[in-house]
Amino acid sequence: MTLTDWNDPIAPSPRGPRGSAGTLADDATGLGEIDRGAARVSVSDKAMINARADVNQLLPLKYKWAWDKYLSGCNNHWMPTEVSMQADIALWKSRDGLTEDERRAVKRNLGFFAASESLVANNIVLAIYRHLTNPECRQYLLRQAFEEAVHTHTFQYIVESLGLDEGELFNMYREVPSITDKAAWALKYTQHLDDPDFQTGTEEADRAFLRDLVAFYVVFEGMWFYTGFAQILSLGRRNKMIGIAEQYQYILRDESIHLNFGIDVINQIKAENPDLWTKAFQEEVRGMLADAAELEAAYGRDTMPRGFLGLNAGHCEEYMRFIANRRCGQLGLAPVFGPSENPFPWMSEAMDLRKEKNFFETRVTEYQTGGALSWD
Repeated sequence: MTLTDWNDPIAPSPRGPRGSAGTLADDATGLGEIDRGAARVSVSDKAMINARADVNQLLPLKYKWAWDKYLSGCNNHWMPTEVSMQADIALWKSRDGLTEDERRAVKRNLGFFAASESLVANNIVLAIYRHLTNPECRQYLLRQAFEEAVHTHTFQYIVESLGLDEGELFNMYREVPSITDKAAWALKYTQHLDDPDFQTGTEEADRAFLRDLVAFYVVFEGMWFYTGFAQILSLGRRNKMIGIAEQYQYILRDESIHLNFGIDVINQIKAENPDLWTKAFQEEVRGMLADAAELEAAYGRDTMPRGFLGLNAGHCEEYMRFIANRRCGQLGLAPVFGPSENPFPWMSEAMDLRKEKNFFETRVTEYQTGGALSWD
């Protein structure tokens, strides 16, 4: 019998071509049978998709940016019930508190977000987590999934606080065409990923997964949420619905990290799999962003047919064109629209985490930390 010298270097495990048989890529779940003779994980074995390394082993880290975003998400922790809704309730119940146009915008805004956060969460848990074979990225996805739950909780809290029709708000994504069109557009990019037999490992499947990431991170979270943020934060800047505006500001800050994480994931997959990022696929992605901007313009016209002080559908359409071009730049693509200006420069400050106010000064007195709770 030979004794093991624990100081001896461990040879990295072999890495085959995309989708080769007999590798850990065949079990991206991390729940497969343990290979008792496997070598220790090497950084070089780790990859965004089709990794040959054990997905259960977090260390050694390969993508520090993913771990840093997990830590940033934890540092940005908040809960909706920590924000007082008393001023919003009084304003909403007041006959002259809001105009009819403002009320329409608030309700349709809530209707879009109420279902959208669940759609994003489902995509993370059922599609992205399953196929992203890097443990530090999965660690962030777990944090993001929790944040999506908090966001859904936020809309439940707002609806309950204002005494709104729950059925109307949470079913609006089925009943309002401009909202339905956006949800249907997004869902078509994950229908094939819902197939339990779908696996990455071929060029076609890997590109399908990359397309899914673009649809949900770049379009859904990185474009479509921003009209809603602008609407509510615009009201907050006029000292209206300040409780909702505060909660949206925290959601916006969460989403800015979600977006940056998604962009980093997409660009890292591109770097590791350059054969996926063909000229034809780049044009397809540009087309996706252009279509998404048009769908969002229709949503803006629906939610603000006449607009209100400081905001109208035309401004939102211009903002979406600006955002679409910016997202193209982040992906290394040519812009899809001509030069456009940002009509809401104040949005940049709203999402800037470095300018975050002291959150604890705004918390309600009933808030309890875990250490203060009774576990009887």
